[in-house]
Amino acid sequence: GLRALLVLPLLASPLAACGSDAQAGPPTVNWYNFPDDSGALDAAARNCTRDAKGRYRIVYHKLPRTADGQRQQLVRRLAAEDTAIDVMGLDVTWAPEFAEAGWILPWTGELRRRAEEGTLEVPLRTGTWKNRLYAVPYNTNTQLLWYRADLVDEPPRTWAQMLAEARRLAAEGKPHYVEIQGAQYEGLTVWFNTLVASAGGSVLNAAATAPALGPPAVRAAGIMRDLATSPAADPSLPNQMEDQNRLAMESGTAAFQLNYPFVHPSMKANNPELFRHLRWAPYPRVDASRPARPTIGGIDLAVGAYSRHPGLAFEAALCLRNRENQIAAALDGGLPPTLRELYSDPEFVRDYPFADAIYQALENASVRPQTPAYQNVSIVIAHTLSPPAAIDPRRSVETIAGQIEDALQSKGLIP
Repeated sequence: GLRALLVLPLLASPLAACGSDAQAGPPTVNWYNFPDDSGALDAAARNCTRDAKGRYRIVYHKLPRTADGQRQQLVRRLAAEDTAIDVMGLDVTWAPEFAEAGWILPWTGELRRRAEEGTLEVPLRTGTWKNRLYAVPYNTNTQLLWYRADLVDEPPRTWAQMLAEARRLAAEGKPHYVEIQGAQYEGLTVWFNTLVASAGGSVLNAAATAPALGPPAVRAAGIMRDLATSPAADPSLPNQMEDQNRLAMESGTAAFQLNYPFVHPSMKANNPELFRHLRWAPYPRVDASRPARPTIGGIDLAVGAYSRHPGLAFEAALCLRNRENQIAAALDGGLPPTLRELYSDPEFVRDYPFADAIYQALENASVRPQTPAYQNVSIVIAHTLSPPAAIDPRRSVETIAGQIEDALQSKGLIP
């Protein structure tokens, strides 16, 4: 018994200090974000700690590698009112859910003005819920059409033209696949959402209270089925994600791919000979007269509702997504910036050659359905449209509509 009494105080001391700001030195602002292998996020934390001049220091904590794992960790900790979460990087679909739960603080007054100043409009929409800004864009992402100039003279402007080109190349015995994300996961939902928006529709109504869908969604589902049942379809389409698309293009079996800018430096490093023929163009249109509206991705920065230092956290978030750090994230990590001025900056454009194409895509971009029930909506779409070759456009859209209606009303079972 005496031994236990002697040991307990020794255990209590380090436990009491864990997570406390009682230690000497400036307050710590904990930043939780996706695991970055480029070093850009580590550098941003160091830059902003330097610029704080001793008022606070930023510590970058890596979340799990998958989006589902990141969300799971944040949800568990925020539900427990964890005070150690100051700034967090949210996937562009999470702001409504986190805001409704009371887990993140709104940007108001001068803070909101500073966050919105010079920021592209569509990325800002991803962090806005019920007309309040809850998360400010750190970076964004959008897909382009990547194609081989040794196989096609001009990039196709529409889906119909692209499938026709793929059939021509197949008939000539040349590489002809159109690489796109066909596996049953978020990438399939993004493909569908992009086509629906490009056809002039939306998945949900403006109030996010019911499915919209309709004829644009039927057209979108038809395009997906048409690709999957044509010579353009990679045999691995039902299992393919972004990285499998990249590898297929680099192996020389594809003529086109719809993917994010990371494929450019990857092919340059992995297949320099084929890289000489790699070109980029706007995402293909559904209608020749209407620009495509690719669905954007990216990370938004939010301040935790239980942070011990919310004022410092807001200031830190503004610094983390400043001009210097967004340039580094783009050039080192490949993630497109959200500050409008950078897309007309000659020095940045020189080092980021597809900046103009990215900018045009972002100006016309769409966002994923904004609802606290987004996870359920996405699962419904991906489950119904998988595999793409089995899509019955009208019937599949009717199924999606009914299951989204149940999801929004918290009824029924999610597939």
